[in-house]
Amino acid sequence: MKPLVVIGFLGSTLDGSKFAPSRWMKWRPTVGLTMHPDLRVDRLVLLHRSVHSPLAAYVAGDIAAVSPETRVEPHVLDFSDPWDFEEVYGRLLDFARAYPFDPETEDYLIHITTGTHVGQICLFLLTEARYLPGRLLQTQPKSGSAEAAGLYSIIDLDLSRYDSIASRFAVQAAEGSSFLKSGIETRNPAFNRMIDEIERVATRSRAPMLLMGPTGAGKSQLARRIYDLKRLKHQVKGPFVEVNCATLKGDGAMSALFGHRKGAFTGAVADRPGLLRSADGGMLFLDEIGELGLDEQAMILRAIEDKRFLPVGADREVTSDFLVIAGTNRDLAAAVTAGQFRDDLLARLNLWTFTLPGLATRREDIAPNLDYELDRFAAREGTRVTFNKEARLRFLAFATGADAAWPGNFRDLAASVTRMATLCPAGRIDLATVTAEIDRLTRLWHRGPADDGLAALLPPETLAALDPFDRVQLAHVIATCRTSRSLSDAGRTLFAASLAHRTSSNDADRLSKYLTRFGLSWKKVRGE
Repeated sequence: MKPLVVIGFLGSTLDGSKFAPSRWMKWRPTVGLTMHPDLRVDRLVLLHRSVHSPLAAYVAGDIAAVSPETRVEPHVLDFSDPWDFEEVYGRLLDFARAYPFDPETEDYLIHITTGTHVGQICLFLLTEARYLPGRLLQTQPKSGSAEAAGLYSIIDLDLSRYDSIASRFAVQAAEGSSFLKSGIETRNPAFNRMIDEIERVATRSRAPMLLMGPTGAGKSQLARRIYDLKRLKHQVKGPFVEVNCATLKGDGAMSALFGHRKGAFTGAVADRPGLLRSADGGMLFLDEIGELGLDEQAMILRAIEDKRFLPVGADREVTSDFLVIAGTNRDLAAAVTAGQFRDDLLARLNLWTFTLPGLATRREDIAPNLDYELDRFAAREGTRVTFNKEARLRFLAFATGADAAWPGNFRDLAASVTRMATLCPAGRIDLATVTAEIDRLTRLWHRGPADDGLAALLPPETLAALDPFDRVQLAHVIATCRTSRSLSDAGRTLFAASLAHRTSSNDADRLSKYLTRFGLSWKKVRGE
């Protein structure tokens, strides 16, 4: 066995009985802990104030009489006020940092029975934080007995060692995961593992989180559930503020996010606090953060790190302390390479990054989500609608089959349920309703090639001459142009991968020449 070292305060009152021989009939915590035959104390580090040095020496002598194998090491810690928490904790922290602990060769017990209540609390906190690398030791007199040794108990702060506590934690963690899933009994193993990890992060960390995934995968709903879970656990008390960054364009973006002072610009007739101020004490959800401009990104980064920012037209910074969750359907790493997203902001956000899968990759979760959407419809419309058995089986066979694309993910499923629940006869979704809905979804998802938008831009003879490969590529280029701020912005996005390998580039010119091959221009594609 490794040598056992006990660290604790000298009890100026409880250890202070000097009346021989009656002192041996009285429980004295520091002396008593060395009198147990099943607790061999090899070294006792006795913390005391200098004014109590004579008592420390007296107690050390009594310990030598009952436990000669115990070596007592008196250690003076003077406090101007032993009830001042800040001072006591600071002195004990200095002691813990300077002490030559060696957990590989020694075991440590931290005695928390003696000393002031402040001292006991500080020893507990330092042990919990592992500055004192040991377990807690509590001693007490034996009820109805004059036995000097008393009783002792050892407490390991690793709560997983305690079966009943570990079981309760496991139940609470499961409840937290279920809460994040809105009570939906999801069956996809990868998704369930991710939610379990999010539950642990949400309850233990205040760091930003980044939720990635396609549109409609449930990023906004999950962010709201994370906030609700933190609120239930009293980790936030302020509001949940959701910001769709894709709607923040031009000069109004700064004002919406950071607020402005009256008179800051034409039309600023009153002070505006801004969304970041509104989130003070709560949570800010920055949905589609990849759509923010670079200037706004820089100010968001400082607000996240320093909790301070400058409203438009103000000469004094304001503060706002909020938690952050960001959401995006873009590849932010590629956006960084293309110069569209700040690498320092991405580094700040991606400590905890979770990618939500689309519905098409979670087909086993369609059935429980179907029931969830029916419950939502009932709560929203005040009408309970159900499937008949044949209709439910038919819809699930289609929904989980290879032909079901679900490009809009859970938004598609929610819309589908709403349509069926609204159109069904007498509150019962029948086979005819399901068949009509399947036809509708099939038409939506499997449109002909003219629906890629090219027919409105190119003459029929040009369209007919396009290979399917070129048609898909051109449609993607046009879609990117329509969602980009400028020709250069679109070029950086489309040629992002090759950008890192080129010494010079003119992506705008490269893109312009590509469009010209088809008789197109930036303005024509944009409808300008």
